[in-house]
Amino acid sequence: MDQYICINPDEAATLLHEGAIIADIRDPQSFANGHIPGAYNLSNDNLQDFINEAEFEQPLIVCCYHGISSQSAAQFLAHQGFEKVSSLNGGFEGWSATYPNQIER
Repeated sequence: MDQYICINPDEAATLLHEGAIIADIRDPQSFANGHIPGAYNLSNDNLQDFINEAEFEQPLIVCCYHGISSQSAAQFLAHQGFEKVSSLNGGFEGWSATYPNQIER
């Protein structure tokens, strides 16, 4: 598969509960200030390591600030071989509005 889908926070929560991993592409300071529990802060500096160590069949959710930048990142990761890639609609802002008690700092 070299496509991705857009999902809402509730769908993301279900996928995370089922074992999906989440890649947060926001800057390190924003990530440190709050992120979805278990998220991996993905940047140009660690992208290749992330891909090299990946289990391509494990569902992957890409998260950014508002759900725009994550779409191009999700498309890129799908082209790298990830089989089930999603972009989080609303990004971290949407997640934190939906699940204010499920933020890790």
